[in-house]
This record gives sequence, C-alpha cells and structure tokens, in this order.
Amino acid sequence: MTPIAADRFSGFVAIDWSGAQGVAHRGIRMAQCRTGEDSPTLVPPPERFWSREAVARWLRDRAEEPLLIGFDFSFSAPFVGRGAHLPGDPPTADARALWRHVEQSCDDPDLGARSFLEERRGRHFYFGAADGRKADFLHWRQCEIAADGARKPSTVYDAIGASQVAKASFAGMRLLHRLSGHVAIWPFDPVPSKGAVIVEIYTAIAARDAGRPRGRSKIRDATSLDEALSHLDSRPHAALDSYDDHSTDAIVTAAWLRRAVDRPCLWHPSGLSPLIAQTEGWTFGVC
Repeated sequence: MTPIAADRFSGFVAIDWSGAQGVAHRGIRMAQCRTGEDSPTLVPPPERFWSREAVARWLRDRAEEPLLIGFDFSFSAPFVGRGAHLPGDPPTADARALWRHVEQSCDDPDLGARSFLEERRGRHFYFGAADGRKADFLHWRQCEIAADGARKPSTVYDAIGASQVAKASFAGMRLLHRLSGHVAIWPFDPVPSKGAVIVEIYTAIAARDAGRPRGRSKIRDATSLDEALSHLDSRPHAALDSYDDHSTDAIVTAAWLRRAVDRPCLWHPSGLSPLIAQTEGWTFGVC
C-alpha cells in the first residue's frame, strides 16, 4: 500500500454540484484552501453564478497544479450487480464508455443531462408512480453499499425528490468526459506524481468527521460552521453573505479533504477491486 506523500497536494477544492436545467446555477459552489489551518474560502464565479462549462474551464486551466478536487456526484452507475450500467442500452464496458455514451446522447445546454434520463424514463430511471414500482429501480454501486449498509445513499436511477442525485450525476459524467485525459480522475486513473486529481466526495461523510450528527449534516449559521471547521483543524471562516447548504457543504468538505488526504485507507479501500475501479468508481472517504 503506497501512501500519498504529505506534500503531494498543496490545494484542496470541494465543489457542490448541480444537475439543474439552464446555464447558470445557484446550487454550484466551490471552496478552496491551501495546506495549513486557514479556513477554506469560496471561489467566486466568473459571472453571477457558476455554469458547469465554467467549472470545466476552471479545472482545465489548473490541470497542472497540485490540487485535490472533490465533486459531490456519483462518477458512474452500478455495474457489478447486473454486468451493465444500463441493461438494454448499447453496452458500456467501463465508466469512460458510459461517460461517452451520455455525452453522445445529450444536447442539453451547459452539460445538462435531463434529456438522457427522460428518454429512459421507466426503463432505467424512476420519475414517479407511473413508472412502476420504485423498488425495481433501486440498484447501488459497491461503494454505496459499503458506505452505509443500513441507509444507502440515493441511487443514480432515482430521479425524483429533493435527495435524488440522478440529474447531477449524469450531468457530472458529461463533465468527466470533457476532463478525461486532461486531469486525473481517481480511481479510474492512478494518482500521478504531479498535477491535479479529481475524486468523488459525499459531503455527509465530511460533515460527520466534522462532528455533525447523522441526519443533521447541513449547516446554516456561522457558529455551527466554525464548530465544524474546528473539528477539522481549521481556523474560523470569513463571514459569508449567505449560510446556504451549498456554500457551507463546500467549505466544510474542502477542509475535510485537507485533513483526510494522507489517510492510506481512503486511497486503498478494502472493497475496491480493479473491476470496480474501472466500471463503478469509488467515493473518497469510504474505507
């Protein structure tokens, strides 16, 4: 087990993502911190709000920098359980083939993927009771089962409700397709000796490590944010204009990435086989 050198990364970025329609997204927030104890700060968007395309450009421009970058969407769909990501669709042998399939099937603006899901409604994706039994759509990746066998994260096939991750995840797969070959994406790529690395994050994991109780991961005030940052060996934050979930999730998770980066088990989880690494990926933070 090769550990990540303590000085491999000098910057840590967490991006709260969105699969919403449109070209400017209130729900996208990016926070960044350097090594040390300074609190993460929000990265201002080039326009009023971040677009997904603007995030892609920001990352491409920093591909050579020693950044660890976390995104809170699922980087792939379940594969191991059924031997396919989308049974009945053109076969996708690995996650990169799935990203390419999503990209080639979408013409939604700003890397959106809603049309991809709607065209497969009732066959792969659950939008409501008209699609049949919701239980028939509930399939999880191996890391999602490992993360919490009693209360699994939302599956990428469930496209209804406030907690659904389907739209954000498939929009994110279009982003990963654009970045593939330019920025290392773990665990599909090995961690290179230099340059940026992208990992999948689950902000609730960061919140629990920051002392937030299960079921109360969201932070909406300054005092609670500073308490969470203190658990992560970070100094208090600079005051925010708004203490919305997107901003505080990004800030806490950037601080968590800085503290968690040198944990060997996060880079070498026991359940991560070569097959899973290439087809389903893994959430950084799940041992």
